[in-house]
Amino acid sequence: MNIPQTLVIASRESRLAMWQAEYVRDRLQALYPQCRVSILGMTTQGDQILDKTLSKIGGKGLFIKELEQALQDGRADLAVHSIKDVPMDLPAGFALAAISERANPFDAFVSNRYDSLQALPAGAVVGTSSLRREAQLRARFPQLEVRPLRGNVQTRLAKLDQGDYDAIILAAAGLERLGLHERIRAILPPQESLPAAGQGALGIEIAAERQDLLEVLAPLNHAQTAACVTAERALARALGGSCQVPLAAYCTEDQGLLSLYGLVGHPDGSHTLHASAQAPAAYADALGRAVAKKLADDGAAELIAAILNETSAAAEKEIR
Repeated sequence: MNIPQTLVIASRESRLAMWQAEYVRDRLQALYPQCRVSILGMTTQGDQILDKTLSKIGGKGLFIKELEQALQDGRADLAVHSIKDVPMDLPAGFALAAISERANPFDAFVSNRYDSLQALPAGAVVGTSSLRREAQLRARFPQLEVRPLRGNVQTRLAKLDQGDYDAIILAAAGLERLGLHERIRAILPPQESLPAAGQGALGIEIAAERQDLLEVLAPLNHAQTAACVTAERALARALGGSCQVPLAAYCTEDQGLLSLYGLVGHPDGSHTLHASAQAPAAYADALGRAVAKKLADDGAAELIAAILNETSAAAEKEIR
């Protein structure tokens, strides 16, 4: 294997993104002591626009475009992402070289006054940046008020602490990676809040032409996590998953057998579809497509089309 003398990692500059990049840097440095690994911190468009929900400004791809440009320009060799922030279809010319072992994949309930969602009184305000979480919250707790919440982890916690919200829902992995375990009041099990595709896992992206990096990055790939994430992303991709659609996908592995659970819902919580299936890990992509077909057969395609039409109509109304 030809080990490069230097490697540059492109990363967003939020504390969580830098933690993720530093984690990968340290793994690479330990594997290849003779290689100098550095981080190129960048501010993305998604980090700059905080007054609108992701579904209204173009989705999670806004968090990675600048990083991909750095890969294309040769300013960086690889980029580290939270996989749930990576669009289901990468732009031409880019590839995922490795998926790290998954951390906590679940959502966390955070509040200064209440121990659980069940303890919140009617009319309590819950903050979330995710239509997926919003749909599941509204379906289970129609008496609560769900409001948008953008910004990095520290910004969201600050908004909770200053009293803008009674509770907020965040990814447990992000809080744990930043040493903020004590802020978690409860972990929401998948039966209550099914995670986003890839939640808790990190993905390493490269320019597709950089085949020389595949062998170098291979030790960072975790086969079990990669199989689960492949199934989850295949499900989301088959249904045209984007930030505009409340879609969840969560896969587990046991002795080579994958179990995949999928959900599509309306943001107002009025309509939720569930489906699941099992398959050997070698058929992860096919499993994702099979569960997507089950959801589609149950009406997911029509539900998604209706949501997108409503979103488009609302956007046109705003422009007028």
